[in-house]
Amino acid sequence: MFFKVLSQDKNSKARVSEITTSHGTFETPIFMPVGTQATVKAIEQRELEEIGAQIILGNTYHLYLRPGTEVLNKAGGLHKFMNWNKPILTDSGGFQVFSLSGLRKISGEGVEFKSHLDGSLHMFTPEKVVNIQRMIGSDIMMVLDECLENPAEYSKVETSIKLTTDWAKRSRVEFQNTAPLYGKEQFQFGIIQGSTYKELRKRSVEDLVEIGFDGYAIGGLAVGEANEVMYDIVEHTTEFMPTDKPRYLMGVGTPEDLLNAIERGVDMFDCVMPTRNARNATIFTTTGKFRPWRFRIRRACRRC
Repeated sequence: MFFKVLSQDKNSKARVSEITTSHGTFETPIFMPVGTQATVKAIEQRELEEIGAQIILGNTYHLYLRPGTEVLNKAGGLHKFMNWNKPILTDSGGFQVFSLSGLRKISGEGVEFKSHLDGSLHMFTPEKVVNIQRMIGSDIMMVLDECLENPAEYSKVETSIKLTTDWAKRSRVEFQNTAPLYGKEQFQFGIIQGSTYKELRKRSVEDLVEIGFDGYAIGGLAVGEANEVMYDIVEHTTEFMPTDKPRYLMGVGTPEDLLNAIERGVDMFDCVMPTRNARNATIFTTTGKFRPWRFRIRRACRRC
């Protein structure tokens, strides 16, 4: 069984669950450290093991550009390439393409973009993204979607979720018509969009559930809206998400955001912020100068 709920809180949507992959089982709620290019920056594999990391996240966009799918395929997939024997989830690269702004062009076919490394031209279609992730060999792969900034006009968001749904259908067909390359089972998640419009979030969930995925992610949040708005949209969206499938909130990582989302029924999270903060000598605490949970070590001596 890929997903199993072990315990459900009586006073909220919070739950403890178990997800089983070919590279092991992990319990949720869980935060996934981000190893964008086959490594979690500034952390050795040994340290990941020591802190109890059960699953990490890689990124299709970055891995596709460097080291490239040919290198990963020759290595026998990302697990062997980076010597990581636990589960890996790969983002489709949709958010990275969104971040490229002037370097990309979106159409019904897919996304044409220029590499941020050398300016070379590339095309991501839903089918190509599935096959790239087949070569990566991740345990869980995400579909290609369109991520918009917040706020965005209703008509623009409505057009965007139609495109995201169409890409999701094509992604699922390609997934079902192809097979893993390294003898390990892979799973596929759909991504719910709809910005801060509740009606469109509900529509996006219903469209994706009709297609049928192994899990569902909430995308397009933590990109400009207030925290209270994000919590409200998560609360609303999880109302329509299947209870027998994993729920993943993408790109969210502060302790307060994690706790608020867990209370609203979310199982999985990722964000570059914790490791980025650590690289800049910032730690999480219950008190701090800038936010209740953040403290800058390098400035600590000034308070002595």
